Amino acid sequence: MIMLAIGFVFSKRQESLGDYYLGGRKMNKWVVALSAQASDMSGWLLMGLPGAIYIGGFTEAWIGIGLLIGTYLNWKIVAGRLRLYSQACGDAITIPDFISNRFRDKTSLSRIVAAVIILVFFTFYTASGFVSAAKLFTSTFGVPETLSFCSITMSGYQLCLWVAALVVISYTLLGGYMAVCWTDLIQGLLMFIAIVLVPAIVVCSAGGFSATVNALNEANPYLQSLFTNATTKNAMGFIGLASCMAWGLGYFGMPHILVRFMSIDSAEKIKGSRRIAMTWVVISLAAATAIGLVSHLFLKQNNLSLADVGGDPEKIFMIMINGIFNGSFIFRIFAGILLSSIMAAIMSTADSQLLVSASSFSNDLYKVVFRKKASNRELILVSRLAVGAVALMALFMAMDTTSDFFKVVMKMVSFAWAGFGAAFGPLILLGLFWRRTTLAGAIAGMVAGASTCFVWKFLLASNAALVQKYPIFELYELAPGFAVALFATVLFSLLSKKPDAAILEEFDRVSRLGRAAE
Repeated sequence: MIMLAIGFVFSKRQESLGDYYLGGRKMNKWVVALSAQASDMSGWLLMGLPGAIYIGGFTEAWIGIGLLIGTYLNWKIVAGRLRLYSQACGDAITIPDFISNRFRDKTSLSRIVAAVIILVFFTFYTASGFVSAAKLFTSTFGVPETLSFCSITMSGYQLCLWVAALVVISYTLLGGYMAVCWTDLIQGLLMFIAIVLVPAIVVCSAGGFSATVNALNEANPYLQSLFTNATTKNAMGFIGLASCMAWGLGYFGMPHILVRFMSIDSAEKIKGSRRIAMTWVVISLAAATAIGLVSHLFLKQNNLSLADVGGDPEKIFMIMINGIFNGSFIFRIFAGILLSSIMAAIMSTADSQLLVSASSFSNDLYKVVFRKKASNRELILVSRLAVGAVALMALFMAMDTTSDFFKVVMKMVSFAWAGFGAAFGPLILLGLFWRRTTLAGAIAGMVAGASTCFVWKFLLASNAALVQKYPIFELYELAPGFAVALFATVLFSLLSKKPDAAILEEFDRVSRLGRAAE
């Protein structure tokens, strides 16, 4: 109800498309920092990563290390320059808008390609959020497998998907970017409290840090190894390590994070915002890793196994909350608040994804292809319709419980993350820092990066015989996708005509402003 109230308040404060999509570039450093990181981590932080750590042990922490490095570099290298450049080249309000304006694309082809990529991969990403929410609701409320109402029969899982989607869609439709950012701030703080408190309680109950380390060694000596999988006992090879570290490359191409940089009220505030964001990320990733490790102790202390609690490692955080705060009515109230942090994580990412998808559809497809003279009011209406359309597509994907891909949060998140990182990461970096980048290079890089991820994931890596013969195909698709896109962008830029003098002059002017802001 609080999230919906915020959406209603900000629905009265929209005067332009810039207000709806970027908050009028008036967001303060705290809101930008926590909104960027809350929308980044999603239910993956509280469900996907602890589940992976529970199964694989500390070897899965390399994903967190890669993300940590990527987060810092994104804030340090990209944030300030993108804030300045997006305003300098036609006051761009979306990533496709920025790409088109940056290269003076009169055909709008780059804008259309970028918008289509955003819509495709955000549908996968949003579906992962709805799956997280359904797992939360079914676990927390004990929703039965089958429900019947007025001769209509549906599964409890499907009902939970619809409830989660309706809540997220409602306040995203109402308030736009400012509602999303302010709700992300609240949700980010709630996530932070929950993820730090729960493992701290388990460590204290085990007798402190040293006692916890010793107990984990007794339970499984490989749990705390950075280079040996706790379940398979196999050493982590180069491909596994490279796959984990490659997650950090994804940050340079995440539209829902990049638009946060574009919305801060001045580039000079980036440094303070970066410090806030990095503090949140370091502690949150460390706490999520700790949850995955100490969950072994929690289950042992309570004479439980994973099979006793449903067999799904992505539900381990919920199991711990319910077990720790299982007593008086006050304890159960507190458990409910902590469990809502998982919903907060899901909502804070899903709303951002829906808003970016909607802005790409209305501003970069509908206005360009169908209605070039559409008014701001019409575009905001189309954006709201697009929010519903993308959410419905994500819902139908999430309802496929027979697929190993669509029922595992981590798999959907990793694929969407790879798609964005490969399609936009190299282009954003080169577009901001290499003045020779051209429109042809930009289009080639986006298409090459996105295509490589699909081919690698669904044609090469899914072929067991091929992977057995050539283990390189086990590599996370983001790494080859990023490399291919980088090569394509550079190659086609060098093969095409040099940028016009106006583009080069604008690049040099932004570079000077960037150095001054730093």
